[in-house]
Amino acid sequence: MSLSVHPSAGGSVVPDGARDVVVVGGGIVGLAVAWRAARAGLTVTVLDPAPGAGATHAAAGMLAPVTEADFGEEAALRLHLAAAAAWPAFAADLRAATGADVGLRTAGTLTLAYDADDLALLRRVLALHAAHGLASHELTVADARRREPYLGPRVAGAAWAPADHAVDPRATHAALLAALGGRDTAGAGSATGARVVRASATRLALDAGRVVGVHDDAGRLHRAGAVVVAAGWQSGALLAGVPGVVVPTRPVKGQTLRLDAGPDLALEHVVRGLVQGRPVYVVPRDAEPTGPRAGHREVVVGATTEENPDDRRATAGGVFALLRDARALLPGIDEAALVEVTPRGRPATPDNLPLVGPTDVPGLHLATGHGRNGILLAPLTADAVVAGLGGLPALGGTEHGDDVATALATARTDRFARTATTPR
Repeated sequence: MSLSVHPSAGGSVVPDGARDVVVVGGGIVGLAVAWRAARAGLTVTVLDPAPGAGATHAAAGMLAPVTEADFGEEAALRLHLAAAAAWPAFAADLRAATGADVGLRTAGTLTLAYDADDLALLRRVLALHAAHGLASHELTVADARRREPYLGPRVAGAAWAPADHAVDPRATHAALLAALGGRDTAGAGSATGARVVRASATRLALDAGRVVGVHDDAGRLHRAGAVVVAAGWQSGALLAGVPGVVVPTRPVKGQTLRLDAGPDLALEHVVRGLVQGRPVYVVPRDAEPTGPRAGHREVVVGATTEENPDDRRATAGGVFALLRDARALLPGIDEAALVEVTPRGRPATPDNLPLVGPTDVPGLHLATGHGRNGILLAPLTADAVVAGLGGLPALGGTEHGDDVATALATARTDRFARTATTPR
């Protein structure tokens, strides 16, 4: 997918006329924006040649602001806490709209330390949590085994985060696609006023400095009052020619594994761990209700972090590293069938914060740069973007609105442009 600035002239105009919004990108963030916009009464087109085939497809779906908290990243912590609080209502709304279960699991997260050094690091992290008033505490190994009986014999310590949950990104994406009428590959409209078009955006259409639509690779012009770029790590390249807009996204490759969980891997909680300083996680899924895998339960094991260009190769080293560390904590992995290896590029930014909201270019909005937290941040991003489009009240009007508004201020879309233009 490539996108550049281009005058609005040229190309055939799509026959249903101008839309209120065109969303470039059909991952979970793009579809969440589109669905919230459609529910607010806006007409929406989503452009993506393969919706959900990017980082969404690989994601484990942890909603973990506490266990993902890191030293020196207070702004990210505030944003992630606000995002986690948005998920229960989002999941309930989506289920009410579609009848679909998005696999939201609220059983909490268990973090394990493999050896004494790992336990020392875990205790430093718990001290960070305590300093921020986060809900987490140390467990004895016996307490950890009562929660998850399938732990390995060598566990030095554990911690418990009761409010860190998980969701199934693929199930959520499928529900969003259904809610948008996106099962029709021709992009037919749905009752929500939304359409999903399987096509790549190739260039922006501008008129007198305002974005007025998007051209696709079939030569069509999708006119719109606003364009939302939610194209993951490709967003930066897509917007490289837009004056005054700096979007320094890059791909950070991550590999995840899917295993068929047998009786020795029947987890009830998200299990995270430190194994000789290396992080690993194992996220259980609900059993498949129907189809050829009915009754089967998968776990997702992740994830590598590789500063590479977009590279969808599954590597022997990546698979080995994940299985080595996961089986150190959960030996039942030895008997699990390896179902899938999924490498994808996460959309990272230099400060590990996303870019969300309107830009200085009229008609251009961003919903990108979410890094390893795209699933967590999708509902909050959607509400913030749609508020910026005028389809929802500003997010300062809810019960915890001031906190949410403060958290979102760290995701300003102009922060890299201001840095780039500041005299040295």
